Amino acid sequence: MKNLIKFLPIILIAQFSTAQDRVITTGVPFLLIAADARSAGMADMGVATSADAYSQQYNPSKYAFSKQEQGFSLSYTPYLTSIANDISLGQVTYFNKFNDRSAFAGSLRYFSLGEIELRQTGDPNEVANVVKPAEFAIDGSYSLKLSPEFSMGIGARYINSNLRLPTEGANGSGAKSFAVDVSGFYQSEEVAYENFNGRWRGGFNFQNLGPKINYELTKDDLGSNFLPSNLRLGAGFDFIFDEYNKVSVVGEVTKLLIPTPQTAAAPVDVNGDGDFNDPEDLTQGEQNTARDFEYRKISWTSGIFKSFGDAPDGFSEELKEFTWALGAEYWYQDSFAFRTGYFNESVEKGARKYVTLGAGFKYNIVKIDVSYLFSASKVVKNPLENTLRFSLTFNFGDEYDDN
Repeated sequence: MKNLIKFLPIILIAQFSTAQDRVITTGVPFLLIAADARSAGMADMGVATSADAYSQQYNPSKYAFSKQEQGFSLSYTPYLTSIANDISLGQVTYFNKFNDRSAFAGSLRYFSLGEIELRQTGDPNEVANVVKPAEFAIDGSYSLKLSPEFSMGIGARYINSNLRLPTEGANGSGAKSFAVDVSGFYQSEEVAYENFNGRWRGGFNFQNLGPKINYELTKDDLGSNFLPSNLRLGAGFDFIFDEYNKVSVVGEVTKLLIPTPQTAAAPVDVNGDGDFNDPEDLTQGEQNTARDFEYRKISWTSGIFKSFGDAPDGFSEELKEFTWALGAEYWYQDSFAFRTGYFNESVEKGARKYVTLGAGFKYNIVKIDVSYLFSASKVVKNPLENTLRFSLTFNFGDEYDDN
């Protein structure tokens, strides 16, 4: 990737937004990118879908309902392909359901920005300093069935973001943080209806709860960014027509648990003389700096609670901070799958809208998934637009019953 330093801020924010003043941004947004092709084929949903090897990212509680004893998966996602060909996200996941009620899992997620050439001058003969910024996360989880139809899970995550480019007087040390997930999953028994059998599912996940990540390496919060803490809620239903045909429909909403940036401040006429030109008057820039200072002082724990009621336009704006998605998955003979989904985000909060398609192929212990994304937004260009994603899963060991 040549001379792409000017695009680095695109990677550092969680929303691919317009110039809206109150779009919520975070550090390490690679944690929110759907790494696997199955969920990507259903508009990045996974909190209430059936258990699979990729459940670690969306709802680790699902592992307790896995029909497979063990699974190992590899996923690859090209990123910003319209700009460069060496930016990508890779993920490796392993899970083990060691008895009928319990499972543990672990994963490694690695996001590479490829090569960036740093130059001090415009001299074409200058030898460039080539750096390779990257981010990664290592996590583990444990899930347990609390009843035949409900499970809960906890996860812990170590995060390292090495995006700080070395400059004169500053090194390129990476920023570090940790986070936890708390999740739950419901899966009903198979129920017989008039013309088909069915199964209900539901799930939630409080995700990436942890201290802010500090890119400036200072001891205060002023150079730090919130982690992409979020709440996922989802529900789904399986239409089981016969032993060969099954259709699952799923819906999901997500909200970042991050305080809303406040509106731009107005200048202050301190002495009340009708103008803003006196030395004691506060300019708009000074007011905005002070407001940004107060925003950055908010702790991550306070930010979670503030996120539900701090939007300047009240409840209507809070609702706009929820994204929603709908998706469907069709399985034939448990060997071939077709998927589709639609994702929507308010124009005022990032304007991401896209349609996804996906397919899955299963033979014996091997499963291959692919997905493709079409942007439906007229405002922003999605960095995953026209991108083909791949996932490979190996399931092995004994098989468990559905419940």
